Formats: sequence, C-alpha cells, structure tokens
Amino acid sequence: MSNNIANETIDHSRNKEAWTLKRVLTNTYFLNVVSLVLFFLLWDYVAKERIFHDSLARPLDVLNQIITLVSIKYAGSTLWGHIWASTQRVLIGFFIAAVIAVPLGLFMALNSYVNAIVKPLFDLFKPMPPIAWVTIAVLWFGIGETSKVFIIVIGSFVPCLLNAYNGVRLVEPELYDVIRVLGGSRRDQIFHVCFPASFPAVFAGLQISLSVAWTCVLAAELTNSRAGLGFLIKRGMDTHKPTLVLGGMLLIAAAAWLTSQGVGILEKKLCPWKRSIENL
Repeated sequence: MSNNIANETIDHSRNKEAWTLKRVLTNTYFLNVVSLVLFFLLWDYVAKERIFHDSLARPLDVLNQIITLVSIKYAGSTLWGHIWASTQRVLIGFFIAAVIAVPLGLFMALNSYVNAIVKPLFDLFKPMPPIAWVTIAVLWFGIGETSKVFIIVIGSFVPCLLNAYNGVRLVEPELYDVIRVLGGSRRDQIFHVCFPASFPAVFAGLQISLSVAWTCVLAAELTNSRAGLGFLIKRGMDTHKPTLVLGGMLLIAAAAWLTSQGVGILEKKLCPWKRSIENL
C-alpha cells in the first residue's frame, strides 16, 4: 500500500534551472528594465538634440526639479501637500462613483425593470467625455473643491457601472444550472454564483475608473486650482518650465500607479478565486 501511495505522489516542486544567457535575456524583470532604460535614453537623446527646441527637458533635469520641490514650498505648499491635494480629490470622487455605480450596475443586470429605467439615461450620458463637464461644473458649483470632485465622479462613474453590468451578464449559464441541480434558491444563485463570478470584472472597472479619475483631476486642476499636481503643471506651462511640467506628469503617473496597485491588492484579498492567464 505504501509503495502505491509513494508512486502516486506527485512532486510539485520546481527544479532550479541554471542561469543561461537565453534565460537572462527572456527574464521578465530584465525586459522591464531594458524597456525603461531605452525609454529614458531616447527621451534624453531627443531633449539633448533639441528636437522640440527648449520645450523638452532632459530626465536628469526633471529629477532635479522634483528634488527641489521636495525641499521647498511652492505656491504656499510642499510637494507632499500638492500630491495629497490631488490624491484626496481622486479618492473622494472615485469612492462616490464606485459606491453608486457598482450596485446600480449589478441591479441593472439582475432586474429587468431597473435596467429598463436606467439604461436609456445611461446610454444618453455615456458618450459624453468627462472633460466636457468642466465648464458646466464650474457654472454649477463654482471653482471650489465640489466642482473638481464632481468631474471626477462623472469620469469614474461610467467604467464602474459598465463593468459591473457586463460582469453579471457574462457569467456562464452553466454555473446557475449547477446551483439549481443542487436545489439552490434564487438568493443562492446571486450570492454564491453571480457576485463571486462578476467581481473580477467589477475590479477591472474600478481600476479603469481610477485611471480616468486621475485624468479628470488633471483637467479640473488645470482649469482653476491653487494646489495639486495639475496646478504644478499649469504653473510650469505659464512660466515655460518644461521641468515642472514633466515632473508633474511623472508624479501623477506614479500616484496613479500606486493607487491602482492598492486596488489590485484589495482584489487579491476579496477575489482569491480569480484565475490569471499566463503566457498570453
């Protein structure tokens, strides 16, 4: 008996492979580093050759600008204050949009009456770009924080609702059949099949919405603001300082990446059953 069990035991441990030149060149992390190095070398070459005249700063000059902003106050606020001002607006607008749009999208997919009422209005406003709301937001709410958060809510709303709606509608019908065969109720179908199967799509919508939110906060702060990363970019444009413009752009990209990683970590905690497709 012990021999049979030993023969049937499968060793899942990975054998350590020797590092060869091919393995190094095809390593994911190595390729990531190569991609970034080539990008910054190309950027430095274009700036050095003044292809865009004096409107493109070199990467080292941009880095020095960011370091300078860390050590001084700009327009009455530190760099961390400007970063927090933009991040706070993004998080508030994104949270409001997600709390409203995700449940509404789920209800639209689960209830035909809710879908019949909401979908025509959603289809009417969906094609409108969020930036088109900047002017009307200023007219309605003035130039304070409310108008900026409103623009972010508008931009984040559509991807959240759309992915929640499609996440439910694209659940495999066979999964519901399994619950029915086991004697499950409608409630069991929703809570044990529908929601778990649709959550990966919901989180995909949240990550898209977060990216849109950072685009919207930039547009809002470029219009009228006294603090934020968009404000730094606007001041760089007004004073013709490419280092400040590009520094603000890189900081927005970094902040957007970090917040997106936060959503990804939350997804792994709440959706451990999500499958990843490798080598695609």
